[in-house]
Amino acid sequence: MLISIFSLTALIVIAFLIIRFYPSFGEKPSLERVQSSPQHSKGSFKNSIPTSMDTSFSTSLTMIRDLVKRNANRKPKYDIPIVTYPSLDHPYPVTNVTWFGHSASLIEIDGKRLLLDPMFGRAPSPFPWMGGKRFSKDLPFQLEQLPSIDAVIFSHDHYDHLDYGTIQKLRGKVNQFFVPIGVGSHLERWGIHSEHIIELDWWDEIEWSGLTLACTPARHFSGRSLHDRNATLWCSWCIIGNSSRIFFSGDSGYGPHFKEIGSVYGPFDLSLMECGQYDTRWAPIHMLPEETVQAHIDVKGKQLLPIHWGAFTLSFHEWTDPIKRVTKSGAEQGVPVVTPRIGETFPVGSDSYQSFEWWETP
Repeated sequence: MLISIFSLTALIVIAFLIIRFYPSFGEKPSLERVQSSPQHSKGSFKNSIPTSMDTSFSTSLTMIRDLVKRNANRKPKYDIPIVTYPSLDHPYPVTNVTWFGHSASLIEIDGKRLLLDPMFGRAPSPFPWMGGKRFSKDLPFQLEQLPSIDAVIFSHDHYDHLDYGTIQKLRGKVNQFFVPIGVGSHLERWGIHSEHIIELDWWDEIEWSGLTLACTPARHFSGRSLHDRNATLWCSWCIIGNSSRIFFSGDSGYGPHFKEIGSVYGPFDLSLMECGQYDTRWAPIHMLPEETVQAHIDVKGKQLLPIHWGAFTLSFHEWTDPIKRVTKSGAEQGVPVVTPRIGETFPVGSDSYQSFEWWETP
């Protein structure tokens, strides 16, 4: 009996020490840092409309069923095509976008290089050797080969968007980090000086190096460990330059905030809009592909780049389901959908760029 109690106590102490000191978990911000935000109440951040995930017993049983059910197409059966060693230095003033899979993208706009949610790790997990591995196995480039980055923009702190190992490798290459309120605490713990971090709240905007960056609402949640659920804010971003206007949705369920953003900052030449890792059981926090197209229309977008797919299995749908459904809906709604390969660069607004169904090509 005493041995059992001792063992249990030891496990609890070890778990506490890992959560407290293992760097990948980040750092929960102080209440003083976040409580002035209108989005923060009763100890955590809230969405602007009621948002919940169905966690009932019956729903949990269906999720366990789907988790153990073998679906051969949740991951690619073949090596997906990627553009290796892409050129990441394109001429001003053309706006170029390079998609790296999932939500990670490079925006080259008005002579500036911006990385959006650069998650370049092997797996979206605090422990890189655990969790579903990246489909492409390798990145299109080595992180050491990246040119200097003017700014990194994060939408929220989940592991498939904010990665400790990636930050360690980017530290010497990035001049500025833009994050929603509270997320800066993680970066500071990981060695990024506070002078290089700017935190914004919903509807805050900043003029920076000739660009206007606006932090806008999303419908989601945050957290990296057992004790920090919704301790930091989540958001979308508007990137406005002289040559282009770009919207980046981050992670979000569908909601009225898209029309609000479109009315304030639209129209956009391009929207990078979430379209994967969805399920009807958690639709309030992740859009279905048809909602992705509607959200693009709501923000007054022209070209649509579907993101949040093509890199990891974080849901139960087939890995090609997001892109098939979003391109079908886009065609029905008259929305131009661009579908670059991972690592491929395309010029924003160009009529000459031709997409093709690379996910159908073994």
